[in-house]
Amino acid sequence: MKLHFAGIIIAICTFLIIGLFHPIVIKIEYYYGTKPWWIFLLIGIISIVLALFIENILLSSVLGVFGASSLWSIGELFEQRKRVKKGWFPMNPKRTAEYEN
Repeated sequence: MKLHFAGIIIAICTFLIIGLFHPIVIKIEYYYGTKPWWIFLLIGIISIVLALFIENILLSSVLGVFGASSLWSIGELFEQRKRVKKGWFPMNPKRTAEYEN
C-alpha cells in the first residue's frame, strides 16, 4: 500500500500560511494603516501567476494558496481598521487622526 502525503502537506502549509498572515495584517495596520494594501495585491498576483508556471503540484499549490491569502489580506487590512475603530484592537497613538474619519 502506497501512501500519498501531498494533500496533507498542502493542508498543513495552508494552515500555516493563513496563520502567518493574521499577525502580519494586524502589524501592518497598526504601523502603516491601510496604505500598503497594494503590496498584498502585487505579492498575490505574482504568486498566483508563478503558480501557473510551476510543474510541481505541491509547490504550485502552496504558492497559489500564498497568493490567494495575500489577496484575501487586502480585505482583512480594511476590516482590521474597522476592528481598531471599534476598540477591539489597540490603536497606534501616532496615527489617531486616521481613525477619526
